[in-house]
Amino acid sequence: MDDNAESLAGWAALLADRTRASFCLALLDGRAWTVGELARHAGVAVSTASEHADRLVAGGLLIQRKQGRHRYLQLASAETATLIETVATAGPPVPPAPVVSLSAAHRRRNLAHARTCYDHLAGHIGVSIADALFNSGLVSRTNGLVVTSRGNAWLTSLGIGLDKSGKRPVVRECLDWTERRSHLAGQVGAALCRHAFDAGWIVRIGSGRAVKVTDAGARALADQLGIIAVATDSPGAARAVPAGARRP
Repeated sequence: MDDNAESLAGWAALLADRTRASFCLALLDGRAWTVGELARHAGVAVSTASEHADRLVAGGLLIQRKQGRHRYLQLASAETATLIETVATAGPPVPPAPVVSLSAAHRRRNLAHARTCYDHLAGHIGVSIADALFNSGLVSRTNGLVVTSRGNAWLTSLGIGLDKSGKRPVVRECLDWTERRSHLAGQVGAALCRHAFDAGWIVRIGSGRAVKVTDAGARALADQLGIIAVATDSPGAARAVPAGARRP
């Protein structure tokens, strides 16, 4: 028990610093960042960022790879991402900082509309996909959170297979910090996000976590899940149809 207390205190101390917390939240996009990129994101000197990165690597929250003159940092695992997500949404809602420019307003809207959350989709689109999967009977909460037989068949039709003997949960609900409702993580969330990128349903907006739905994606979401989505980087209508109204 003392060992668990020591571990809990250790990662809590790591996340208690605003700069280190900023690094971890940025890395929820699932990609590797250089120390310089993290420094610019957090508004600190590269030397300061390097010190904080060293502590996060030593504490097991980040891993690093060296390539040429650069070292790239990523969250250590999907479990680490879950920890960051859980801690970030556990507290009371924090009023957003005042928007001081039109570009900042667009960035905030884009993040709220659709973004990556480590390796799965979040924001309004992510929650709409979760709603559609529940409403269509592809995922069920009736006897615990499970992918139904119809859901497995649908995933197979997309070329997605699940490793039900693996360590990672097949499907998991993740509280969305902008919607305050659940989107889906686990193997299903990761596979759908990967498929959406590979099939050209979504593309990244710039270098951040925000993504936009393409024309092909809008058609696919409507055809596959009955979701009405606007193909634009500005938030538009995106909703899951009521249960029974449309079934893939």
